[in-house]
Amino acid sequence: MQVLDSPMCISQLALLQVFFLMVPPGVRPQPSFSPSGAVPTPSDLGPGTQVGTLQSFSEGTETPWAVPGISTVGPTVVTTSAPGNRTVDLFPVLPICVCDLTPGACDINCCCDRDCYLLHPRTVFSFCLPGSVRSSHWVCVDNSLIFRSNSPFPSRVFMDSNGIRQFCVHVNNSKLNYFQKLQTVDATNFQALATEFGGESFTSTFQTQLPPPFYRAGDPILTYFPQWSVMGLLRQPAGVGAGGLCAESNPAGFLESKSTTCARFFKNLADSCTLDPALDAASYYNFTVLKFQVPVTLVSQAGSPLLAGNTCQNVVSQVIYEIETNGTFGIQKVSVSFGQTNLTVKPGTSLQQHFIIRYRASQQSAAAFVTGPRSGNPGYIVGKPLLALTGDKRHSMTLLQSQGDGTCSVKRHEVQFGVNAISGCKLRLKRVDCSHLQQEIYHTLHGRPRPEHVAIFGNADPAQKGAWTRILSRNCSVSAMRCTSCCVVPVSLEIQILWAYIGLQSNPQAHVSGARFLYQCQPIQDTQHETEVSLTTVVTFVDITQKPEPPRGQPRMDWKLPFDFFFPFKVAFSRGADSQKGSVSPILILCLLLLGVLNLETK
Repeated sequence: MQVLDSPMCISQLALLQVFFLMVPPGVRPQPSFSPSGAVPTPSDLGPGTQVGTLQSFSEGTETPWAVPGISTVGPTVVTTSAPGNRTVDLFPVLPICVCDLTPGACDINCCCDRDCYLLHPRTVFSFCLPGSVRSSHWVCVDNSLIFRSNSPFPSRVFMDSNGIRQFCVHVNNSKLNYFQKLQTVDATNFQALATEFGGESFTSTFQTQLPPPFYRAGDPILTYFPQWSVMGLLRQPAGVGAGGLCAESNPAGFLESKSTTCARFFKNLADSCTLDPALDAASYYNFTVLKFQVPVTLVSQAGSPLLAGNTCQNVVSQVIYEIETNGTFGIQKVSVSFGQTNLTVKPGTSLQQHFIIRYRASQQSAAAFVTGPRSGNPGYIVGKPLLALTGDKRHSMTLLQSQGDGTCSVKRHEVQFGVNAISGCKLRLKRVDCSHLQQEIYHTLHGRPRPEHVAIFGNADPAQKGAWTRILSRNCSVSAMRCTSCCVVPVSLEIQILWAYIGLQSNPQAHVSGARFLYQCQPIQDTQHETEVSLTTVVTFVDITQKPEPPRGQPRMDWKLPFDFFFPFKVAFSRGADSQKGSVSPILILCLLLLGVLNLETK
């Protein structure tokens, strides 16, 4: 729609005094509550035919003044609230200044504070605090859409950040400016309102939760100490941090068989020997296990810690719980056995403890329980122990493990199938002859007993010798190192495992194809003092899987040949009436060509 700015049209429009808005279909002005950054422009509103995008502005800062001097001939802007014809108030602000907190002083960025005596606060302050300026809401459209306005509401012409002039009408709707008045709060509705609008409370009503009727996998196991009438949880201390310090609060989970190792350090072992309950075997079985008050049975006798001279005797170094379960009937039997050692009283003494919890069903045979779990059935599962065989004894292949002070520990890391690993420690030995020193270091590197075979599959039976493959070994070449006053000892062991997937590609099974021990040695000088050697063990898994050829695609019923695929054959073998008479048969021509080629080759 285009409005012609002719005298006749202007006079008629002046008489009608209407508010024209040329708005595209489906587009409506929308209010906004965010500052636009638009500035007023003193230009006249001229007629136009351009249909622009509707925008809306609101002022969260100072209310913009209308620009005086707008032409009254032709299209004009009506500015009802413009202060151009009246004296400007020095403080055109709110009746209540919410940020005026310091009487008689100017509060920074409080644009309504009369103590600041600022005509234009924005020239001094970096911003105006919320509530310190009158908030004006405007609904705006492109200026080209407006020819003339006689709206009774205040209007402005703004220039937005893109240089486009916007015609804006001030929205004055009291319903949008105030919160709804809440109802009176009394004793009858206080709780209802607090529940409807409130959130979580710091103080919650204590609710006693009854334990479930039976244990589920992973649940902590409840214990009861009759001596103190106190309930607790069955604990399985675990190592935390770089030093592997014992964390006593680690609970044991129902049906979760696991082994943990941690270290304890003593500033004064002479006092801790008889006072620390972690060293006393009695503290690991002086309770009953709930739900059915199952007592803990002591499998072997364990003495109490005793300080004899400079030695703390009968210190607990290993705790093994064996728990029998019967489905939802819970725990039926709990037994415990201990490993004990003696510690020398000296500054900085450390102790490494091992805690093992094993679960088995009541119907499970003890022989199956002793055999141990599989590492796969049949193929190995990544992360499960690599099975080894020494004589008729099945065990896990292990790596070196260090204590808190870096020295070699009796406890060793299990080799996990498919997981490359490296570990090391320092071995301190009293001076002995070279052969005994070499023997001791070899045993430390590969562990006791020395692995002789490795299981091909994760469910290998020790009785079936065909299920195991012999470990190849290559020791150090002592003759290659020319040293007359030194001893050549092994310092590292690399365990190489070759494995592959076999079977169906949809259900592959991992098996071990071969294993090898590679030792590296170095000479050490003969000395009459204590010998310290740094040892390293490494395990690497090499995947030698040979994948089959890609399968060929199977024919499908929806396959189709090109429409002209058989055209050459139809032409060659056509005998229809439409064929040209007297023409030489294509087959005869082909035969003649072949004979010619053969004759050329024979010449």
